[in-house]
Amino acid sequence: MKIGYLCKDCPRECSAWRDEATGKGFCRCAALPSLVRAAPHFGEEPCITGTRGSGAVFFSGCNLKCVFCQNHTISRGQTGTPVTPEKLRDILLRLRDRGVHNINLVTPTHFTRVIAETLSGLELGIPVVWNSSGYESAEMLRMLDGLVQVYLPDLKYTDASLAARYSAAPNYFEAASTAIEEMFRQRGAFQMDEDGILQSGVMIRHLILPENEENSMNVIDYVADTFPRGSVLFSLMSQYTPMPEAEKFPELKKRVSPEANEMLCHYLKTRGIDTGYWQEVSSATEELIPAFDGTGIR
Repeated sequence: MKIGYLCKDCPRECSAWRDEATGKGFCRCAALPSLVRAAPHFGEEPCITGTRGSGAVFFSGCNLKCVFCQNHTISRGQTGTPVTPEKLRDILLRLRDRGVHNINLVTPTHFTRVIAETLSGLELGIPVVWNSSGYESAEMLRMLDGLVQVYLPDLKYTDASLAARYSAAPNYFEAASTAIEEMFRQRGAFQMDEDGILQSGVMIRHLILPENEENSMNVIDYVADTFPRGSVLFSLMSQYTPMPEAEKFPELKKRVSPEANEMLCHYLKTRGIDTGYWQEVSSATEELIPAFDGTGIR
C-alpha cells in the first residue's frame, strides 16, 4: 500500500508529513502502525480482562507527552515493528483465536486511518476496545463508527494549565470531552454479557494525580453532569506511580494518599456515579506493565 499525507489527524493538527517510513510530527510516527506487543493481558478492569484476558495490542508512540506515563519506554515512538493493514488483520485474528474476551487496541489514536481500514469488513466475533488517552479528533473517531464496540478513553484533566504542564496539551479537555461525547453518541449506554464482560459502550478512566484532587473532582463533575446516570462506566484509578520524567515536578514524586483516594471515592458516590470501579491505593505498582518485547507480532 502507498500512504502519504500531511497529518491533521489529532487535536494537535501539526500538519507533519507521514508516509510508510516517515513521521516528523509530534508523535514521531510514520503512517503505518508500529506494534510492540500483541498478547492476552490481565491488567485491565474486570469487565475487560474477564477470566481469559484481554487481547491487548500495544502501539508505539503517542500524541501526548505525559510526564507520568507508565509506558514511557514505548510512548515516545521510534520503536516497534511496522505492520500493514493485512499484517495487523492477521495479528488480530490470531489473538482472537487464543480465546481472549476482546481485542484491546492500546494507544491507537495516531494510527486511526490504518486501523479503520484494518477493521473494515473484518468479522472478529468479539468486541473491539479502543483504549486511548482521550486526546483525539471527533472527526477521526467517526471513521470508527460501527467498527469499535467499546471505547475506553482517559479523561485526565479539565484544567488547561495542568494539561499543558504535564502533557503539553493545553486544549486537552476541549478535545477529550468532545471526543468522549462522540464515543457515547456512537455506542450509547453500556451493555454487559451474562458473564459481566463489557460488550458495548464507554468506560471513562481517570488517574488521580498527587496533590491534584480538585482536578479529579472536576472530572467527576463533568461526567456526572454530561451523561445520563448509569449510562457510562467510570474507573477511578489511584495506581499513580512516580516515573523518571516526573522528577522535575515535586508534587509528582509521591503517591496518592489514602485520604485523598477515600475522599474522591466518596465524592464519586455523592455525584451519583455508581457504575464502574475504584482502586485501593495499594494498586499502585509496576507489576502489571507488560514486557514490550515484540510478543505476538512476528
